[in-house]
Amino acid sequence: MIRPAAPADRPRLLAIWRDAVTATHAFLTPTQIDALEPEVRDWLATASDLMVSSEGQDVHGFIGMTGACVDALFVDPAVHGRGHGRALLAAVEARAPLVLDVNEANPAAVAFYERLGFVRTGRSPRDSAGRPFPVLHMRGPDPI
Repeated sequence: MIRPAAPADRPRLLAIWRDAVTATHAFLTPTQIDALEPEVRDWLATASDLMVSSEGQDVHGFIGMTGACVDALFVDPAVHGRGHGRALLAAVEARAPLVLDVNEANPAAVAFYERLGFVRTGRSPRDSAGRPFPVLHMRGPDPI
């Protein structure tokens, strides 16, 4: 089930972020992840367009949007490959074409988006915060 995030979901979303980043962002050290966590916590506290993927009371992933821009998409690694990321993107596809940035050093995420029809539109040597983590700019398919 996809639903809007509730304030009570925020601690779980932060845990999902941390677990997903630890599992998929091999280019980050544990110290770097620790340093990013307060920034993500603050963003989660103020983000106004968050949707979650849940089964019953269990939240397994989330997507954060600004218009048609995917700001964040994270799924608990324990349920990777079970359709939560795809369902979250499908829930916002009416905003298509979606755009997003993905860390170049996260090949599984790049492949995931490409399987869903996203194409690379550019590359930046630094992320949006100016950190030296190259990102690929991607655009989703046009609506049918």
